[in-house]
Amino acid sequence: MTYTEIIQRLYDLEDKQKVKFKEKKFGIISNNALGIYHKDLKVIAKEIGSNNKLALQLFDSGIYEARLLCSKLFKPKDVSEEQMEKWVITFENWEICDSFCMGLFSKSEFAIPKIHEWSKRSSEFEKRAAFATLASYCMADKTSDNEVFQQFFTIIKQAAIDDRLYVKKAVNWALRNIGKRNKDLNRKAIEVANEILEFESKSAKWIAKNALTELQKEGIRMSDYPRSIYRVTDLNSSLKA
Repeated sequence: MTYTEIIQRLYDLEDKQKVKFKEKKFGIISNNALGIYHKDLKVIAKEIGSNNKLALQLFDSGIYEARLLCSKLFKPKDVSEEQMEKWVITFENWEICDSFCMGLFSKSEFAIPKIHEWSKRSSEFEKRAAFATLASYCMADKTSDNEVFQQFFTIIKQAAIDDRLYVKKAVNWALRNIGKRNKDLNRKAIEVANEILEFESKSAKWIAKNALTELQKEGIRMSDYPRSIYRVTDLNSSLKA
């Protein structure tokens, strides 16, 4: 499928009522949007397959949905720091922020340094990008030891007092996902959530209470990463029993 054919495909799916619906229902305010749902973009992305050249062309088109499509076509291993910076400063809502963070940034070799760097940004969606990338990185990195994830508790506590909706939701998301990697990080995340609960901040208290509700839930599902340690440990415990 050529660039021209993709753009035509997007215009064929144009529905301005969906633009209004997404704004009203999900708070997705976007410029130059056609009104195409994410599920429909996934279908197109699957048909095209990975293609860096097309992805860049689509992003530069300025069409909102074409930019979303870019996040699904570009190969994570090929993304550069320069390219990540070019994209992150354009994010205008949580949808496009999360699409790039989940599909690209969390799988990039630059994920960890960018999480730290962006957590200090003032722009709402650049700062959200730090924690959306972190939340996704918890699932993307299946092999790292717990120390890699414990380092992020500091920036989570620092950002917990940010009362902007899309920042605090991402901070909460990141804390919960760290706590669902394995039983040891679960205990650590609960400790951190209880520390945050003591902050004199409505945002911090919401983040902490919401995280504690999930992390202390009976039967919470753990990823058991890294499985070379946690799956073996659980298996050995079962055999001894």
